Amino acid sequence: MAATTTLKVPHLGGITAGYALSGGTYDPSKPTCVLINSMCTTVTLYKDQFADRALTDSLNLLAIEPLGHGATSCPSEHFTYWDTAIMALQVLDQLGIDKAFALGTSQGGWMVARMALLAPERIQGLVLLGTSMDYESADSRAKGCWDPKTLLSPFYDNWCSPTATPDFVVDDVWCGMVATMGFGAAGTPELVTFWTDTLKAVYRGDEGRKKLKMALGCLLDRDGLVRRVRDITCPVYWLQGTDDAPYGTTVPVEQIKLFTSSKEATLTMVEGGNHYLNATNPNEVRSALLQMVQKYK
Repeated sequence: MAATTTLKVPHLGGITAGYALSGGTYDPSKPTCVLINSMCTTVTLYKDQFADRALTDSLNLLAIEPLGHGATSCPSEHFTYWDTAIMALQVLDQLGIDKAFALGTSQGGWMVARMALLAPERIQGLVLLGTSMDYESADSRAKGCWDPKTLLSPFYDNWCSPTATPDFVVDDVWCGMVATMGFGAAGTPELVTFWTDTLKAVYRGDEGRKKLKMALGCLLDRDGLVRRVRDITCPVYWLQGTDDAPYGTTVPVEQIKLFTSSKEATLTMVEGGNHYLNATNPNEVRSALLQMVQKYK
């Protein structure tokens, strides 16, 4: 399901941002962690974290749906990952949260890294899950990362239309890819059905088609951060599953070394972990997040 709560922020002419906040209200006595979900998922990707008392007793968990996802919408059909980072910082403003840790799964990793670059005084630490700081360059592909432009460009072309498409509903093939590529061996039939139903509820009608097109367009045309992450000063804990299909295990080993200004930058390989580590390996993610918060809050 998409987020059931929203708020308005000023970026891009007025974004309606979908979000979920543990406990329903912000508790200023606790640190906060922003959670940014993966491609075409929603705040529900973090259901295990929201159900984890060890986390919610220690932290405000604030899951925010990126532009092109869930209940988030804006007047502009075009946006980038930088726009989502600005939006997320403005959500913090609206909720009265001055500083936060930030955790991102897959594309969420690129977005929270952008938050740390845009507002280094506000982001206290990053937890990166199943991600890459490069775009899908020839170098990254040669090191085992996927090639989304070849694989996914036909979907983008099919979602472009010069006329309105009121009857549009995202197809089963795309829905199945989101679930199986992200959850890997943990992608049970029930899980695939849940995410298929969720995607079909979000990506329907003309507005849904446009959201989906640009969510994918952001991926296909994204800029890399390998030259920028040296300017991130907060601590970085990167977790990568050994069974991560899109990004593998070679690139994270190289890229964690690029965080040369970070207070601490560590990479943990999670044995048997898949791409959506917060869902397939919540215990390891909980340990990393709590360790960071306890050390740097």
